Amino acid sequence: MNIGITVYPTYGGSGIVGSELGRELAARGHNVHFISSALPTRLTELNERVHFHEVEMMTYPLFEHQPYDLALATKMATVARSENLDLLHVHYAIPHSISAILARESIKQKRYVPVITTLHGTDITLVGADRSYLPITRYGLQQSDGVTAVSKFLKQATIETFDFDEIEVIPNFISPDLYRREEGSPICKELSPNDEKLLVHVSNFRAVKRPADCVEILAKVRAKGGNARLIMVGDGPELSAVHHLAKQLNVQNETIFVGKQAKITDYVAVADVFLLPSEEESFGLAALEAQACEVPVVATKVGGIPEVINDKETGFLSDIGDTEKMANDALKFINDEEMRRAFGVRGRELAILRYSSEKIIPQYINFYEKVLSQTQKKQGQNA
Repeated sequence: MNIGITVYPTYGGSGIVGSELGRELAARGHNVHFISSALPTRLTELNERVHFHEVEMMTYPLFEHQPYDLALATKMATVARSENLDLLHVHYAIPHSISAILARESIKQKRYVPVITTLHGTDITLVGADRSYLPITRYGLQQSDGVTAVSKFLKQATIETFDFDEIEVIPNFISPDLYRREEGSPICKELSPNDEKLLVHVSNFRAVKRPADCVEILAKVRAKGGNARLIMVGDGPELSAVHHLAKQLNVQNETIFVGKQAKITDYVAVADVFLLPSEEESFGLAALEAQACEVPVVATKVGGIPEVINDKETGFLSDIGDTEKMANDALKFINDEEMRRAFGVRGRELAILRYSSEKIIPQYINFYEKVLSQTQKKQGQNA
């Protein structure tokens, strides 16, 4: 198949999943065309099966804000025709599904290119649910030829918000070969010069991720005698506030900010505990990646996280903002190496069993084939 994929080229989960999906599809013999404003996250190399088409923006004084959605639709239509695309698969509903639908409609007299929309979370629970975007988001769902969601939680949230239930759940995935534990790596020695246990958090530092809670957890862990350091991976609007809190709680020397990293596994794979104190997570991709690296997870029991983490088996779940319990849970792993290893091993087992790319990618391919078959039947009936 010739597949067009559009993602936000950022460090958000949708960009990561879309990038790795394209790579996995290409490895299985499909041709993948990324259509985006910049090279997507984790798309490290292009080859004869992985292509990139940059969306170019027109600069014109009349436009206070450049119309990216229209430029994207134009590029999608151009690529769909020039590369003979079989379908357009967009990640994150707004504005990608609308742009793809516009592209599909603009060229349908020549050929019909079905649109598949994958919902990742805040496109439904935050952006799409906003009163100003709700009608257009519902339209995007209704007009897509196929819709998938990354968790059962997100499917249910979409049904409740948009009264739309034609959704297939295809969860996020990991490649077991890319995510595995790294004992005694140079990065580990650098981050833990005195054999401190490493608490690791990865996010885009938005308020919904509650990165400041990680600093509170570290402070409480150390106050209870835990010899630990906190490694903060990523960047975003809450970064300065988190820096300030670390100074206030006198743990600035034990809190290491490494910024955005192209290879996040370098840090996750050496962690002793992964912290995910979010107030909203539709899946929890970072937690899945940590489990694949045999790292137990201390997280909040919100959204799709309980679908990924088995409480008291691969990690511990808490209420939002309960940093006291999360600190105590982290201490259990810090003080009991045997428990940490047992939780880690079980976490990797379940991550591979449930979410291995070998299990999930065929689900996407089957969904593509189903949508293409249904579309061809409709086109035949309308001919």
